[in-house]
Amino acid sequence: MKLKLIALAALLLAGVAATADDRGYYTKDYQQQALEIFRHIISIRSAAGHGRMPELSGYLAEQFRNGGFDAADVHILPQTLSTGEETASLVVRYRGDGSSGRKPILLLAHMDVVDAIPSDWERDPFTLVQEDGYFFGRGTSDNKCGVTMLTTTFLRLRREGFVPTRDLVIAFTGDEETLMETTRALVDEHRALTDAEYVLNSDGGGGYQDEEHNNVAFLLQAAEKTYATFELTVRNPGGHSSLPRADNAIYDLAEVLSNISEYRFPARINDVTKGYFEAAAPLSPEPVRTAMRDFAKNPEDEAARKILEAMPSEVGVTRTTCVATMLEAGHAENALPQSATATVNCRIFPGDKVDDVKNTLFEVGGNPSLEIRGTAETFEGPVSNLDEEVTAAITDAVHATFGDIPIIPSMAPYATDGLHMRRAGLPTYGVAGLFMRNEDVFAHGLNERVPVKSFYAALDYWHRLLTDLARKD
Repeated sequence: MKLKLIALAALLLAGVAATADDRGYYTKDYQQQALEIFRHIISIRSAAGHGRMPELSGYLAEQFRNGGFDAADVHILPQTLSTGEETASLVVRYRGDGSSGRKPILLLAHMDVVDAIPSDWERDPFTLVQEDGYFFGRGTSDNKCGVTMLTTTFLRLRREGFVPTRDLVIAFTGDEETLMETTRALVDEHRALTDAEYVLNSDGGGGYQDEEHNNVAFLLQAAEKTYATFELTVRNPGGHSSLPRADNAIYDLAEVLSNISEYRFPARINDVTKGYFEAAAPLSPEPVRTAMRDFAKNPEDEAARKILEAMPSEVGVTRTTCVATMLEAGHAENALPQSATATVNCRIFPGDKVDDVKNTLFEVGGNPSLEIRGTAETFEGPVSNLDEEVTAAITDAVHATFGDIPIIPSMAPYATDGLHMRRAGLPTYGVAGLFMRNEDVFAHGLNERVPVKSFYAALDYWHRLLTDLARKD
């Protein structure tokens, strides 16, 4: 009992409320260090507009320097974004002995988060709270867990005296959730610091659990869709609201959006998504199981396509998708609208071209006066071919840590920093070590959380993965 009380006191001193089911279980030095780092970086509101990225990158740099890393290998890279905000990225090199003769392995995470409004949350989003077997707080899953995993693993390996056979390099970016300008700078302007044979991304892939918290499968992410946003505008001379016109900008735009909502981009498949459907089918209930198998054989199978596209969790893997997300129209309640604008966000399947998608939206919209413009520069990334060595090491680390579960290749329907790594010619694999149930995924939403047990298990997963990939035979 005394041991548990001591552990409880340590957690409380760290600013984390603990529950009985977790007390005293995670007392190893690296676990306690991970908890302290996690607690501290969650407390820093590193969302766009708050200007706290220099503080966060400075804190992490200090952890590496205090942990035995030469100051010359810890690089804070300040950057002024196109918005005028000051941010930073952080690059840390763990020097090996060079015996493998191979390029480094680059390890990727992002330090910024989507902002959270404290009054909307049940708990302060910028205070790490441990409750009912979960860590709650903004960024607990996306992606300050990844930052904590990589930081703690580097510090643990250094304490153990581990000497890798090649360099290991951490790259922490500062604006993944918004512009990804720091990511582009890392590969375009600071390539000498970040050049690598391949990239392991802590912000993609990862494990899935069933409703009983049993580990079911691990997704190895090897592709992402292209992110593109368009503004669709209809204009009109307008007039007095007491004198309605036959044409109305709001109604005309509504018709355009209705037409787009009914359109389905052609079904697509590649080696990664084919492997995903083949491997995921046996784990799925009917009729999804049969639909996955049939779609993998023939993406033109209409029955299979309809079943998968009716599922929010699967539709993004089957084709390009575009959806209206915001509206703006009119200028006065007693005036006919002179313009109406909709924001349409698209996630474009690898191989589909952004300009082709834009042209399709215009054609499908059915209004020759429709104006469409992209809101930002877009970037298309290739699919990363699965590397046998990487896959074998991930399989070993997953099985040793989480049990004998299938490793499933996957394509993310969202975008991460990995997009720009692939664009720069660096094969990139999403290999996050967190295992979670679908119902516990609240990234970008209220009450974001990660299971406590998954957090600590991920520390051992990353330790094994990096030692497997960078040790002498």
